[in-house]
Parts: sequence; C-alpha cells; structure tokens
Amino acid sequence: MAHDRYFDSAGVPIRYVEHGSGEPVVLVHSYTGSFEQDFVGSGLVDALAAHYRVIGFDLRGHGRSGKPHDPARYGREMALDIVRLLDHLGLRRAHIVGYSLGAHIVVQLLTLHPERFLTAVLGGACGRRDWCADDDRRVETEAAEIECGVMRPQLARLGSAAPTASDAEIRELSAKYLAGNDPRALAAIRRSNRDQMVASTQLTALLVPTLGIVGSDDPYVASFRALQHVMPQLRVELIEGAAHDEAASRPEFVRAVSDSLRANTGSP
Repeated sequence: MAHDRYFDSAGVPIRYVEHGSGEPVVLVHSYTGSFEQDFVGSGLVDALAAHYRVIGFDLRGHGRSGKPHDPARYGREMALDIVRLLDHLGLRRAHIVGYSLGAHIVVQLLTLHPERFLTAVLGGACGRRDWCADDDRRVETEAAEIECGVMRPQLARLGSAAPTASDAEIRELSAKYLAGNDPRALAAIRRSNRDQMVASTQLTALLVPTLGIVGSDDPYVASFRALQHVMPQLRVELIEGAAHDEAASRPEFVRAVSDSLRANTGSP
C-alpha cells in the first residue's frame, strides 16, 4: 500500500503517492475528484504500476492537499504544482495523463513547460481555449451555486444531469460530487478558470506526442475535433456510449492509456 507523502508547493501542502517503478507517469484527476477516485478503482494504477513509476496526487483544493479560498491561489498555480512535484522528486521529464479538469491543466502545462513531458493524454477535456465574457459569467454562476451546495449549471453543461431533473435530484447528485470537498475552495478554483486559458497559437507548435480520449456521449467531443485542426499530432480515441463522468472508469480508457505509453516507451 502506498504511503501518503507531502511537499510544500508555493505555500500549499500537496499530498502525493507513488506506485511501481520505471519511467514516471503523473496522473492528474478531475474537478471534485481525487487520485484514488479517478484512477485506482478503474484499474489504471495497477495496470500502469506493473511497468511504470506512477505518481498520483491530490490537486490543490481537493482531497488531502491544501484548500485555500483565494482564486489567486489556483489558476496556473495548479499546473505549476506539477512542475514543482517533478522538481521535488528530482525528475527531469515524465509522461502525464489528465482527466477533465486534469486534462485542462495538462494542456496549459504543455504550453508552459513542454520540455518536462515525454507524452500526454487528455481525457474528457482538452484545454480552455477561446475564452470570452460569456465564460466569465458562466464560471461565476457555477461558483456561486457551488458555494450554496448546488452544481446544477455544471451538471447540465456536462450532461451529468437530465435537463428535466428536479431540484431534489440535483441536490442529491450535487451532494455526491461535493462529499468530502470544501465548496469554498471549489468555487475559488472555478473563479480562477480564466487563468488557465491557452491560445491556439501556443498549441500549434507543440511536439509532445498527445492522445485524446473522450466518451462518444461527452459534450467535449466537438472540442477535441476542433483541437485536431490546431494540433496535427493529436490523436483522438472515442469510447463508445460513454458520458463525461463515465469514460475514465471504462476498461477502454485503461487500454488506450496503456497502449499510448507502450508505443512511446520500451515497456511491454
């Protein structure tokens, strides 16, 4: 069993664990999620740890990591936490896999520090591009509702709740996602989303081999297709019948990540 470890990342304690040995692979979880919730139950950690050094951690604002309430402590700082973690571990380069919020963070990392990454996998999301005033209004609405314990706008946006869902159903589903989390920290993260924005011109020149994995029923499919016009090296695999909240737990996701790493390393 992996033991919790911590390091200080610009004043915020970040909890991390390690499994296996070999070339390093960093796993970056989703909004409201955790390393264990997103990647252990699906079998991804066990599959990768047989051949790689798997490094998992709780994003700031999540799990057992620090949870500041100031939006200025999030944004690109969430990406820089990963660079600081690599530095803390004495690692020059690593493979990286992100899901949902984790994938947004990975895209920004590829623009800030592409030299630190051997390969990248974007699961269920593919970067905050083309940000506008409507996005600012959206994240403020979502943040304000999260502070009240409700996630209706986000659940609707990602197809996690039916448009006809009752208030009681929304509150029950919101409570499931918010369990064990700090709503004020999550709201601060949402308000920092603009600081995670990337420009298409930054992505065009990227040389890091990158795979996108998205459920066929995920609203982000269109974003992945659009990104392929910007990043010619981006390959996209669809998981048939999977919604946004389901793809990371499917065996097809585990297989696609494993195959991508195998194709770019000497591991079996």
